[in-house]
Amino acid sequence: MSLIATPINLSSEAHQMFPTFIPPWFLKNGVSMTLYGVWGASRRWEASTSHPEPPYQDHIFQGANGVPIFGWVAIPEKPKATLVGTYGITGDLDNQWFLRLLGRKAFAQGYAVVLFDWRAHGKTAELSPTLTSDGLYEGEDFVRIAAQAKQMGCPSPFWLTGYSLGGQLALWGIKTAQTLSSELGLVDSDIAGGAVICPSLDSERSLTYLVAHPYGKYMEKAISKQLKKLAWNLHHFHPQEIDPEAIERANSIWGFDQELVISRLGFASVSDYYRASNALTLLPHLEKSTLILYAADDPLFAPSLVPELDAIASANPSIDLALTDYGGHVGYISNREGQELAGDEDCWWALNRLLDWFNQKM
Repeated sequence: MSLIATPINLSSEAHQMFPTFIPPWFLKNGVSMTLYGVWGASRRWEASTSHPEPPYQDHIFQGANGVPIFGWVAIPEKPKATLVGTYGITGDLDNQWFLRLLGRKAFAQGYAVVLFDWRAHGKTAELSPTLTSDGLYEGEDFVRIAAQAKQMGCPSPFWLTGYSLGGQLALWGIKTAQTLSSELGLVDSDIAGGAVICPSLDSERSLTYLVAHPYGKYMEKAISKQLKKLAWNLHHFHPQEIDPEAIERANSIWGFDQELVISRLGFASVSDYYRASNALTLLPHLEKSTLILYAADDPLFAPSLVPELDAIASANPSIDLALTDYGGHVGYISNREGQELAGDEDCWWALNRLLDWFNQKM
């Protein structure tokens, strides 16, 4: 189902499920919203919430093919469900404030929370030299983490979540849960579905768009720089596994995948890899409840994806799509009017919609 959450022409159904997103006037631009999230909100997020950090416990999960995955687990006194989540293309649990903010808000509402460093990131990188696969194995990681969290006392239903590239991983997790759950001791209803914010859907198309955009090319360079740091970090912990000459050659997102990723996964080209991990092709096959929050002005992704996403969501009753005019890339900072309209306690429109949707589904 496609629900257009815009300031104008808002259907009554969309208004009921997804209140209008209204950004401050100076953030009605995808680039400004995205940059504000990176440079402004990232420094002020803790002052925006009264909820404390959950009492996380470190835990090492076993992912697909036995890869160790580092995570945090927090279980409230009377948990009503469990959220399993990760972050985007770079970072770690310590510095991914948007995910940690979601964890605080979810725990305060009675959810058990499981957050993890995905492959090649954070402390998971210390445990294993295994590189990223953009969902091909991370989808199974999500399901295996949920199964092990259930054994630890985290209750069903489990909701999988992520944003940006982490959203793509969560979509793969939802798809994988449809076939793998029973093998891991889960019943079909244990993993109820998931919700994602600004997910990567077609890496090749969006990357082509990004490097050709006058502002996007600088964003791509910034991400590439962080990926090179990630690779050097892997080399530090696993010097025999990661080729330093390949790291030196990896000066772009495409180059990172070309030099370090595709040969390990058995792909002949980056294009083949991106086609295999493409999340847009998964969407028609999702059978578990899935919420997608997506901004039409997201500067990191090709605008041509918007009508395709809308059409796919309209044809699949398992998908609820909140497609907004504004929001940038994982921004969604609402103004006072928007907060009052939605009945939100803070400016984090997308995180509030995720939790509202989870509560409604249960």
